[in-house]
Amino acid sequence: MSRDTEDDKAAELVLEVDLEAAPDKVWRALSIEAFRERWLPAEDLADPEPIASVPGEELLYRMREPEYGESLVAFRIAANAAGGTRLRILHHLTDTRRVAPRAANGNAPLMRAA
Repeated sequence: MSRDTEDDKAAELVLEVDLEAAPDKVWRALSIEAFRERWLPAEDLADPEPIASVPGEELLYRMREPEYGESLVAFRIAANAAGGTRLRILHHLTDTRRVAPRAANGNAPLMRAA
């Protein structure tokens, strides 16, 4: 897996959060199925096993979403200055065929001008 900033730029969603828990505890919550299942159920994943991992640092899962199809989600873990964990989540949509542009107000799909 690449820690390249180009990956970050290509992600449709990037979320970064600081957690009080130590990095090894966050790693366990992401990598052990029984713990992960509490907040990310297997039915939301195309495969309950990660498709790639760097132990203690990064996991990559393939997700399945009814409206958008499949996507890739990378979880990156690093210690922060406060003694906790900086968790970075990068969500890449891989099945772009199922995405229609939407109006900003949430109404029906956006109509395109000729």
